[in-house]
Amino acid sequence: MVNRSPSQQVPKEMQKRFEEITLLTDTFSQAFLSDEYRQLCRELTATLCRKRPSPLARGKASTWACGIIHALGMVNFLFDPAQTPHIAASQIWEYFELSSSTMQAKSKQIRDLLGMYPMDPNWSLPSMVDTNPLVWMLEVNGLIIDIRHAPREFQEVAFHKGLIPYIPDA
Repeated sequence: MVNRSPSQQVPKEMQKRFEEITLLTDTFSQAFLSDEYRQLCRELTATLCRKRPSPLARGKASTWACGIIHALGMVNFLFDPAQTPHIAASQIWEYFELSSSTMQAKSKQIRDLLGMYPMDPNWSLPSMVDTNPLVWMLEVNGLIIDIRHAPREFQEVAFHKGLIPYIPDA
């Protein structure tokens, strides 16, 4: 599992590729998603650019952009009509003029490479942190607990170690 970095710093040799892909994901996010998705797409693209060797060095930018959006959509339940925003997966592949199988293969490659999974705390939308139970589950003395229900001193230690995004009720 790779911890998400909010940094958009990429190696100099990947800067042009980063800009090419994020232009596509930014445009899609502005049209169909949200600023949160736009930002996550940028962070995911930067993370992939920093991999050695970067998988983004090969292939079409539109295929990578499509896969990045789909991968984040899988983590954040983008395809569930109960969520806001939500879209059909077909809107993504049709927008990028790709097939469903191409989009899904690229998305799976990204998710496998970074160990991404549904509700992954590292790749959840910031607006979903409060309701994502995986963000708050920690192992304490061999037991998995919801740190929100633990004593305040446990929460403070977890926060200072970077295990939770903030101290609940602080």
